[in-house]
Amino acid sequence: MSDQMVVVYTSNDCSNCDKLISRLSEWEVNYQEKNISENRQYFKELQSKKVYGTPATFIDDEKILGYQERKLRRTLGIPYEERFLDTNSMNFS
Repeated sequence: MSDQMVVVYTSNDCSNCDKLISRLSEWEVNYQEKNISENRQYFKELQSKKVYGTPATFIDDEKILGYQERKLRRTLGIPYEERFLDTNSMNFS
């Protein structure tokens, strides 16, 4: 998809981690997953970055904490459909 370096820190029993990994796969993004529940070194790496929760995604120099789909799309250059309210059809009287 792109030449960006994508690293995702995950943990076991984390529904947002599962959702994030699923979305990256759906978008065909190459990424490296580092599960902090299964590898203590990954846990220490994440702490050294002053991050203490998962999911934590690092895209080149950009840090995205939690599951933030719009920010992920924007950072990865994946287009998304904007949804705007049609204020012309709203009645404020």
